[in-house]
Amino acid sequence: MVLSGIDCYFRFSRSDASQPKAVSPYQRKTPNTLIHMVSKVTDGVKVTVLTEYQPDYSNPGQDHFVFTYKILIENHSEHTVKLLRRHWLIYDANGTVREVEGAGIVGLQPILEPGDVHDYVSGCNLRTDLGKMAGTYLMERVLDGRQFRVIIPAFSLVAPYRMN
Repeated sequence: MVLSGIDCYFRFSRSDASQPKAVSPYQRKTPNTLIHMVSKVTDGVKVTVLTEYQPDYSNPGQDHFVFTYKILIENHSEHTVKLLRRHWLIYDANGTVREVEGAGIVGLQPILEPGDVHDYVSGCNLRTDLGKMAGTYLMERVLDGRQFRVIIPAFSLVAPYRMN
């Protein structure tokens, strides 16, 4: 799919608890960056992912490509939930698959009451300019201890010049 020449944008509205307003899943910020957005709802918990290539921290000549991703977790359920663990599968264009598991996210195990939103930013290094990530969060209902997995939708990690 060729996306060159697309001009659109993504806005966050932190003043209200509503979901982010997206005009399009793609945004070209500068000639060197491309933002991609995907979202998925599982058991009333919505996960939205925005990715961005980081040319200032990448070195293509050394097969070093840096991407950041911002995750927005929205609790649309009627239950207070706690994020316990994360599980990631990270793929690059060479066929390499890395698996990452651990407690919480960026050192936290956030608790989200109904209507709450939690966001964080993290990053990923690849040896290719094209890859993808997907995963799950293990969450728990605070009241009854019921655990469930929330899907983190698969998202692309793409250096913008690959889109032309």
